[in-house]
Amino acid sequence: MTLAEAREGQRFRILLLPNRDIRAQAIRFGISEGEQVTCTAIIPGGPIIVTKNRQEIAIGRGLARKIAVEPIASPSSLKSPVRRHFYGLPRP
Repeated sequence: MTLAEAREGQRFRILLLPNRDIRAQAIRFGISEGEQVTCTAIIPGGPIIVTKNRQEIAIGRGLARKIAVEPIASPSSLKSPVRRHFYGLPRP
């Protein structure tokens, strides 16, 4: 799968930056092979926004189509759902 196919909220690992030019461009953003990032937004007709260490990075679609990624399970998706109790309100 490529970064261009990512969905909002999805966490993934960068698998492959296919050539030297793309690798150099990604390193300028602070991204290298093996890094884990999260897709925080997909701008229609625009870039893919990813977050790494609280830094948001906008990656153009052309570059995103060339970056191979692998989805990873986020820690929150492995936990069971939490029921919250708000004082003064009955529990569901």
